Amino acid sequence: MIASHPPVASLSFRLRHQHKNSILGLILLVGFSAQICAQETGVTPATLRIGSIMDLQGPSSARGQAMKAGIEAALKGEKIQGRSLEFNVLNDSFQPPFAVEAAKKLIEQGVFVMLGNTGTPTTKAVMPLLVEHKIPAVGFPLGAAHLRPGAGDVINFRASFAQETSRIVEVALAAGIKPQEICAYLPSDAGGMDNLATIKKVLEKQPRMEDVIKKLDQIIALPENQADPNGIGPVGFYKRSELTQARAGYQSLKQWEKTANTQCKLILVVGGTNVATANFVQYSRYRGEKWPVSITSQIEAASFIKALGDFNIKDGVIMTQVVPPLDAPLPIVEEARKALGEDLSNISLEGYIVGKLFLAITRNIKGDMTRENFLKAARGRTFDLGGLPLDFSNDNQGSDLVQFQVLEEGVFKTRTAEQIHKLFQ
Repeated sequence: MIASHPPVASLSFRLRHQHKNSILGLILLVGFSAQICAQETGVTPATLRIGSIMDLQGPSSARGQAMKAGIEAALKGEKIQGRSLEFNVLNDSFQPPFAVEAAKKLIEQGVFVMLGNTGTPTTKAVMPLLVEHKIPAVGFPLGAAHLRPGAGDVINFRASFAQETSRIVEVALAAGIKPQEICAYLPSDAGGMDNLATIKKVLEKQPRMEDVIKKLDQIIALPENQADPNGIGPVGFYKRSELTQARAGYQSLKQWEKTANTQCKLILVVGGTNVATANFVQYSRYRGEKWPVSITSQIEAASFIKALGDFNIKDGVIMTQVVPPLDAPLPIVEEARKALGEDLSNISLEGYIVGKLFLAITRNIKGDMTRENFLKAARGRTFDLGGLPLDFSNDNQGSDLVQFQVLEEGVFKTRTAEQIHKLFQ
């Protein structure tokens, strides 16, 4: 039998119809692929991936663990635009090379932002990678120079170390301390030198400080890890690898007192760790000094008090603080207390605030979940986080709050500037 063939017109119609279907399918496929390609890094239909790098096992692990706990408490059970939050924290043990490797790993995995990274030298090492990959740095508990405007897409919650230092120096001067009587105790690494530069900027505004500033410049200019910075100016240094060894730094301060014919009446500890600071306070007391010591807010208070308690030290330390008091009647503090329980501390509260700030910004996003829209949702805006006002209308820093806490009978108590003047008498 001879096979029948469809009419030519019918075959032509079918071929055109199949051709149109192929083109339509190709258009849909290209559109779907473009939608996938346009998806922001760290964002999927189901999840929003957030990265962080903290010291969880090294010399400042108390701070890292507390910061991590606070952020996790703030993010727990939350969703943004229907997406679950995936918070991935990697440990760097306070070692810049480890921090860089951790950053590369998180970048390879794909993260939307970095949230709450701890450690000045480690963050300084990581920032170029974040800038290169256009990853926002949100709520890092530092406020150091490399986190200022122009250093990448940075959103700070808190006042800087410079503001903390400026406030305590201002109070000391008002109490009668001379600028030449202000000394410091710092780590001899990149973070310590950054913080010494901060101290220098505060002190150089004072009269008759030219000789002191020259000494500080001399120290700052030393090649990193190639020279001993002790014995040059009003600064004692310790090595991160020798946290319990305070003798060299102490001797440097005593040498300065003799050379400059002055006395250290306030020791600024900017940055630093619980162990190193506690050992310095203990050693100086052992040698008969009654130096008031001022520490900045990165010290985790509970573990620091315990370290001092091991030496039976219960007073004589001032802490500048950038979060509300733990007993403040603010909704955000009460929320943090419920979420963290016994783990509530100055650092875990800061982590909780940082987590809530991230949520507030993402919920303010107009349009798609992109980094560009995230930054637009923060810049130029104000937020009220449970009674804590944050203002980004003029810069990338939400809060300028700096208050004082004084160690009294083994407990840090909030005090006014006038109330701590007696420590300098």
